[in-house]
Amino acid sequence: MATASPATDVSVAILGAFIDAGVTDIIVCPGSRSQALALAAAAYEARGSVRLHVRLDERGAGFLALGLAVESGRPALVITTSGTAVANLHPAVLEAYHSGVPLIALTADRPAELRGIRANQTTIQPGIFARALRLERDVAAPSGEPSETDAAGELAREAYRAAVGADESGVAVADPGAGPVHLNLQFREPLSAPLDELPAVTPPASSAPLPADLPVATLAHGPRTVVIAGAGAGPAAEEFARIAGWPLLAEVTSGAHFGPNLVVAYRALLAEDDFGARIQRAIVFGHPTLSREVPALVQRDDVETIVVAPSGFEWYDPGHAVDRFERAVETSPHEPSRDERAWLGRWVHASRALLDDELTGAERRSGVVDGGHVGDFAKQRDYVRAEFAAVRAPVTRRLLAERVWATTWPHDRLVFGASRLIRDADRVVPGKRITVHANRGLAGIDGTIATALGIALASQAGDGAGVTRAVIGDLTFLHDVGSLLLGAGERRPRLQLIVGNDGGGTIFDSLEVHQTAPADHFDRVQFTPQAVDLAGLAAAYGWAFSRATTKGELDQALTAHIDGPTILEVPLPR
Repeated sequence: MATASPATDVSVAILGAFIDAGVTDIIVCPGSRSQALALAAAAYEARGSVRLHVRLDERGAGFLALGLAVESGRPALVITTSGTAVANLHPAVLEAYHSGVPLIALTADRPAELRGIRANQTTIQPGIFARALRLERDVAAPSGEPSETDAAGELAREAYRAAVGADESGVAVADPGAGPVHLNLQFREPLSAPLDELPAVTPPASSAPLPADLPVATLAHGPRTVVIAGAGAGPAAEEFARIAGWPLLAEVTSGAHFGPNLVVAYRALLAEDDFGARIQRAIVFGHPTLSREVPALVQRDDVETIVVAPSGFEWYDPGHAVDRFERAVETSPHEPSRDERAWLGRWVHASRALLDDELTGAERRSGVVDGGHVGDFAKQRDYVRAEFAAVRAPVTRRLLAERVWATTWPHDRLVFGASRLIRDADRVVPGKRITVHANRGLAGIDGTIATALGIALASQAGDGAGVTRAVIGDLTFLHDVGSLLLGAGERRPRLQLIVGNDGGGTIFDSLEVHQTAPADHFDRVQFTPQAVDLAGLAAAYGWAFSRATTKGELDQALTAHIDGPTILEVPLPR
């Protein structure tokens, strides 16, 4: 006769309730104390109720859950055993907390009586994530009482609502909004038992909270205004700027980097007296992180700053200088004056002029006249030579950013790591309505490969089309190299990791200290040079690999058919 296990009964009940609430993905890290949760997850996957992902490294598992949630809008469950396994989730929990991404950590634990007596693999797991949570529960070990499974189901529903930022009626809560949840589940022996049957689950068609009825502030025209869009701003920022008729200074990961009002060269213009110095009001959506010019603008005494965020408990407020905080804004119906139209036009046209990279005009004329005939053979010869030279030219950071941007389409996904390349892209890429992701909550390099894998898996679930490209630096790549491991039975999405390899952390070369510190000291502790064989790593983990050193090779790699995980190394100068 099989031994009963309250751990299994509660695990089946809690996972079933989560799936009922809308969870579609579960990540399991192997361990003894969490075996009942892991086996229940496998049983639900076998029945087709959920997608299961298995990862050896809890840090990578946490960021995989983050990527799945960023793309899908649904929290993923990540299951770990006790001890240091729980601590390894902390980086992903912090990123989720500061970026407002739903994530649910289910951590197995020893029962309370084993705490504080040096029992093996036992630490203080309650409170391990400090205050970086929307909800935390330390759940006593089940004893087999019939009411425990009902309580587990209710706990799952409460946790799901907290993760997505909804109240009991399913309406979105502005404060604190979506974020991470931690359920610490104590289990006693026997840690699992054979599963007889699973409860029926009926996931909802949509698990997103209903929109909240937010107060809307009406902003008058008059002051010379710019709209700033940082990470997470979304298309609402572009729509607002367009309707109001104001310049849009949108970061590349804002979700608003498109439209007729976009000012790509905003950094340079903010430093100009005819532009930045004349600003009287700034309206900020999202979380700007990619420039020093924006926080400097916000902190000016002569600029009124209004920050707009539909949810969240933290407000963007550099220097504690923001004048107003609003959940939603609108502008009154208004016919723009001549001066207002000129204000917008000057920003947009100046930005375009600054970005002119001399690929137009006389230098690019091919010698071909109307009708397709060659009117000037000398010009055509020079043009052809220039074209061949361009194909053989080495890849620069700007070229890499531009070509990746140009080959990404709306059905694709683009991910940027927290390296120098995201700033290069932010300076030069034109407006284009594509989905761009980056971990900008804390702007760390942790777990970027795992995050990109999660985004790829979520966007390609079912019949999802497109490719996910992740543009990352060499140190960002090496920091998360363990996430390249995709075990037997794991999905292998269409993901192209584009590694700009300049041999170390060149982003630190922009620091003022680079000019004063001893070069050998700086290189050792900041630049941290590396010479890792990326092709060897790719082969070891079973990823396809290619290398592009010229524009021609880069274009060929970016337009090649991708049917699985692949690494593209692009050597770059320091």
